[in-house]
Amino acid sequence: MSRPVTPPAADRADGSPVRIGTLAPLTRPGWAQAGHHLLAGLELAVSEVNDAGGIVARPLELVVRDTAADPRRAAAAVDELAGLGVAAVAGEYHSVVARAAAARADAVGLPFLCSSAVLDTLTEQPTDWVARLSPPQSRGWQVYADFLLGAGHTRIAVATQPSVYWASGTRILRDRLAPRGGTVIELDMSALTPTAVCDALVGHRATALLLLVGHPEPAVPIVRSVRRDQRLAEIMIGAPAGQPEFAEWATLLGDDGAGIPFLRYLPERFSPLGARVETALRERLAEAPSFVALEGYDTVAVLADVLRSHGPDRRRIAESWACVAVEGTRGQIRFTRTPGISVWQWAGPPIQVVDRDPAEPDRFRILRTG
Repeated sequence: MSRPVTPPAADRADGSPVRIGTLAPLTRPGWAQAGHHLLAGLELAVSEVNDAGGIVARPLELVVRDTAADPRRAAAAVDELAGLGVAAVAGEYHSVVARAAAARADAVGLPFLCSSAVLDTLTEQPTDWVARLSPPQSRGWQVYADFLLGAGHTRIAVATQPSVYWASGTRILRDRLAPRGGTVIELDMSALTPTAVCDALVGHRATALLLLVGHPEPAVPIVRSVRRDQRLAEIMIGAPAGQPEFAEWATLLGDDGAGIPFLRYLPERFSPLGARVETALRERLAEAPSFVALEGYDTVAVLADVLRSHGPDRRRIAESWACVAVEGTRGQIRFTRTPGISVWQWAGPPIQVVDRDPAEPDRFRILRTG
C-alpha cells in the first residue's frame, strides 16, 4: 500500500463501540427490498457478535447510510464515514454504486468489504483496501450463458438500459455464446415500449428474452406484455440479475413472474450454520430471506473475525484480507487475487440458476449450479 492513511482512534479498553460504516439502498430509486434484506443480515450478525462479548469487550455498531442507488451519494457517505472514525465500510447491493464507494474507499484508505455487488471492475487499479463476497459478474453470467445453451437457446434478445452494469452483462453473454453459435440481439429500452419489444422478438425470431433492466420499471411491464402476446407463448424470459428473487416480484406479477430463471448465490444444501441463520432471518424479516440477507450476515462474520485478530486499525484490516478463513452461511470464505479482478475476491461463493416454480411460485427450482 502506497497511500498515507489516517487511522481511526487507537484500540481502547473503555467499552466504546467499534463502528462499521454500512451502505445499502433503502429508498427508491434503489432496490429497497434488497437493501432491507442486506441490512437485516448485517444487523443479525452484529447482534450475535455482541451477545458473544463483542470485539474484545467492545460492542460492534453499524453506522448506516442509505445510498438510494446513487453513486455520488455513496461516495459522499464514504467520506463522511471515514471522518466519523469507522474501522471499515461494508455492504451495498447495486454494482455501479459499489464501484463509486470502492473508488472512494481506495482513495481515502478505508477498508471496504463489498457484500453483494458483482461488477468485475470495482476499482480501476488493483487495491488492497477492497474485498468482495459476491462472485464477479463474469463468473455468474457465464454460468447463466451455459444454462441458456444447455436449454437450447441460441437466439437471445436482451432488453437493456444504458448502464455500465448492463453493458458488461451483455458483453459477457455475447463472448460466452458467440463461439458456440449463439446470437445476442440488443433491444434498447430507452427507445422501445413493452409492446414494441414483443414485435421485435417476433421479428428477430428470438427464443429467449433477458431482462437487463431496472425493477419494477420497466421489468414488470415487459413481462406482462410478453406473457400476454400469443405469438410469444414459447419464448423463455430470463433475469440473470436476480429480479425474481424477492417477494415483491411475485406480489407484482403473480403467476406471470414464475418460470423466469435468474442467478442467486446459495448452496444446494445449507450447513448447520446456514440453516440456523436462514431461520433467524426468516423470523426477523417475516418472509423468506434472500441470498442478499445471507451475504449481509457473512459480511459481519468476516469483519468480526478480522477485528478480533487484527484490531480496528484500518491499515491492518486491509492487510488481513489474505489471512481470512471464516465459516460463512454459504461456505468457507477465503479471499484471493483473481485474474482480471482488481479487489480481494472470495473465489468460492456458490452460484445457482433458479426460477420460481410455475406450479408453486413461492418455491424455487434449481436449474443449474456453477
